[in-house]
Amino acid sequence: METRGKRLCPLLLALAAAAITQSAVSRDAREVVEVSGAPDGVVWVAQLSDLHFSVHHPERAYDFRRYVGPALAIVNPDLVLITGDLTDGKSKDLLTMKQNEVEWVEYESTMKDVIESSKLPRRIFYDLRGNHDSFGIPASGDDSDFYQKYSINAKLGRQGRVQSITLELCLHYFQNTLDGVLVNDLQNSGRRHLFVGFDSTMEIGLRGPTNLFGHPTDKQLTELDQALSQWESDFDKVPVTKVAFGHFPLSFSALTESGKNIKDVFLKQSLAAYLCGHLHTRFGKNLKRYYHGTVNEPSLSEHYYQFNMHQRYVIQSNKENCSEEAAHVEEFWEWEMGDWRKSRSMRILAIDDGYVSYTDIDFRLGSKSIIILPTFPLDSRFMQRASTSRDFKCHITGPSTFDTVRSLVFAKHEIVSVSVKIYDSRPGTFEVVLDSEMKRVDSNETRGHMYLVPWNWRAFEDPSPSRYWLQIEAMDITGGKSVSQLRPFSVNGLSARVNWTWKEFFVMGIQWASVYHPALWCALSLIFSLLLVPQVSAVVFKDQFTYKSLCAYSSQRTLLKSLVGGFIWLFVELARVILVWSFLLVYALYLVFLPWLFGHPITENGKLAYMTHKGWILKRPNSGNEVIHAGTPDVMVIVLPHLCFVLLPTVVILAAMAAERTAYREHYLSLSGKKKDDYYRKSRRQIEHENFWNGRWIRKFLCLLCLVVLWKHWKICRALVKAYAMNPLLHAPVLLFFVPSLIVFTIYKTSSI
Repeated sequence: METRGKRLCPLLLALAAAAITQSAVSRDAREVVEVSGAPDGVVWVAQLSDLHFSVHHPERAYDFRRYVGPALAIVNPDLVLITGDLTDGKSKDLLTMKQNEVEWVEYESTMKDVIESSKLPRRIFYDLRGNHDSFGIPASGDDSDFYQKYSINAKLGRQGRVQSITLELCLHYFQNTLDGVLVNDLQNSGRRHLFVGFDSTMEIGLRGPTNLFGHPTDKQLTELDQALSQWESDFDKVPVTKVAFGHFPLSFSALTESGKNIKDVFLKQSLAAYLCGHLHTRFGKNLKRYYHGTVNEPSLSEHYYQFNMHQRYVIQSNKENCSEEAAHVEEFWEWEMGDWRKSRSMRILAIDDGYVSYTDIDFRLGSKSIIILPTFPLDSRFMQRASTSRDFKCHITGPSTFDTVRSLVFAKHEIVSVSVKIYDSRPGTFEVVLDSEMKRVDSNETRGHMYLVPWNWRAFEDPSPSRYWLQIEAMDITGGKSVSQLRPFSVNGLSARVNWTWKEFFVMGIQWASVYHPALWCALSLIFSLLLVPQVSAVVFKDQFTYKSLCAYSSQRTLLKSLVGGFIWLFVELARVILVWSFLLVYALYLVFLPWLFGHPITENGKLAYMTHKGWILKRPNSGNEVIHAGTPDVMVIVLPHLCFVLLPTVVILAAMAAERTAYREHYLSLSGKKKDDYYRKSRRQIEHENFWNGRWIRKFLCLLCLVVLWKHWKICRALVKAYAMNPLLHAPVLLFFVPSLIVFTIYKTSSI
């Protein structure tokens, strides 16, 4: 009967999940997976992201087969999460972006080989779509939508945008006779582990580069919220650790139609973590961000950026509220992981009694025979949460959680020894204060090996979250050794601050979907100001902003006034070159009100569409003549570079060329009025000054800057022509040819006095 009870466990769990499932979400989008065996109360999953399998880079799939299959066989994870960009979808020159069926066939074949070599069941693999997997797809299910044909999710019938998996540990079964009736009772570990996948790729898959952001809808956020709260009505009130996974970081996720944000759903549900990809490791290795809900209304700046990984929130432990009302803390970590494309990264994430930790594996130097994942204490830089501090202060979890140092160790060969070392960094050097052997938790049925050692954790209480550092070392029977990354910890639950580099801040700290429109209108306002304000000044103040007046009164003005006056004079001189100034003004107005370019944003054979700064103007599929602005704010990758690195520098350089022409004319006229004998009384400094002007070195330097602007403009235009199958003579003549023509005309116009 005990065997029969075990067989009924998955059925009972599935029925329990179905009973509480709300009707708004399809039932097949939720699964409950039984996890049995030691170590008790611990689950772990593997994450891979940004595979970018490409016909031009077959080594990516080759290395995936070579390293990932054996590694998964060693780790034996409960789930394998693949968070987007399964294929590359790019031409060899990286400019044309569309789906390539050969790459999808390679992906299917590679995953089949990995599943076979790892001996893991296919059902524990979840592969989400990334933006590269939606390039050039008019609608989901189209003939070009190869994700629906070759992905694991599609083959297993997982059709929804939101996928839910609950890992529940079934530990003991026993029989009980109640009024003569034999009853099978099930005991679980006292905690559930909920994983919810979220696909926010475009419903209309534009080709790159205007396909960069996640685009959740209000309907999808409702489904996400319901999936994350599915166990709240459970009569047992079993604690649930919630983890979400998707492709796009929140900094590259747009708002919904009604202005809602994914972050608000995650805060409401108090996730343990959100796992994502998309950014790769080229921007840094600290692409992590902690979110904490506050009672006060967030400041205006927080909608656009944050400078610190911890959102200016300091975890305190001396003033914790231990009441039941304060038990719910709105918080979560966002952990972007490295890419497989170049970094060959894989992440192992574990949940030990509600504490979430991870380690990243780098396969660039070869396969790994030993993988170490410390699960307690947590890394105080990237894993500490406000609830951890409350657990310490209020003793929520009980002494057993804190009484041992614990680590998962996965190995190809038998492990003979595992030891832990704790270092004290206060002396200025790392001094060993604890060096102890760890013992393995033995069990008849083992999913993986947990090692632990008792310790006097109160001896490591300290107000500094980075004083004590932890490292685990393991050796197998062949003599091979491996050590975990040295990491700081704080048993108090305090968080160590880590500052972003400027690259990390650029991609994680700035909320680009919110920044786009303010940045757009700031750039346009600056351009119009540089064109209109000097023109008004030239009319109102007449002769005050001339070369002669600036030179005459330069000695009577402060340095600041001289710089401001000289800056205004540059653009006043541009305003006096009426033809150039008029063309610049008309072009700026054109960019505000008229199409930037015409092209094929989805497929070469599709209908011709046009793009403005608001996005691509397309007709919604199966909706008659309804027009939508697709690709907002994704078009910022075209709009902002053109405004900030082409048009704005062009205005400044052309103004400087107009001013240089005026200054040279005045210099030339001053020389023509001098007597020949005056040249014999000039000093060496005066001669060098005149040689500088006679050579017109400023103009030559400005011409060099013009070449830089033209090069940047050419790069942008070349990418657009290739990306959207444009005919440059028909589809974007104004955008492509106006700036170069105006620069050449201005150089000619200012070449003479």
